[in-house]
Amino acid sequence: MDAKDNDNVGGKLESDAARQKPLDRHIDMIKHVDMKPAYSHSLPPEWRAISQVFTALGDEHRQRILLLFDKGEHLNVGQIAAVSTLTRSTVSHHLKILHEAGVLGSEKIGKEVLFWINRAWLEETLGNVLDYLRENC
Repeated sequence: MDAKDNDNVGGKLESDAARQKPLDRHIDMIKHVDMKPAYSHSLPPEWRAISQVFTALGDEHRQRILLLFDKGEHLNVGQIAAVSTLTRSTVSHHLKILHEAGVLGSEKIGKEVLFWINRAWLEETLGNVLDYLRENC
């Protein structure tokens, strides 16, 4: 087998990079990156709630539930389940997550719990992130 045949092993061409030996030493990239020293510090208080909001809004079903609300509208579990492909218990589960994250407000009236988008709280929480971006990025 000649040198040309070595390049075509098993019908595949090997690149020069594939034939080179791996690096003999580890390069610590952390030493070569300029990063803010405050990275390891805890999140600022105004950012703590945003993690729950992003987690709650990261699910497509919960996003669809939010899109059901008109401005100022209050909906109960049954109303949401009626227009959803989800069961009533699944809708309840998603509403609980949205409520615990602060995305939805709620009020119990008799046996029903009404939900609404907690707009003021969302504006404040998301605004904290936008303020940070404007000031620091």
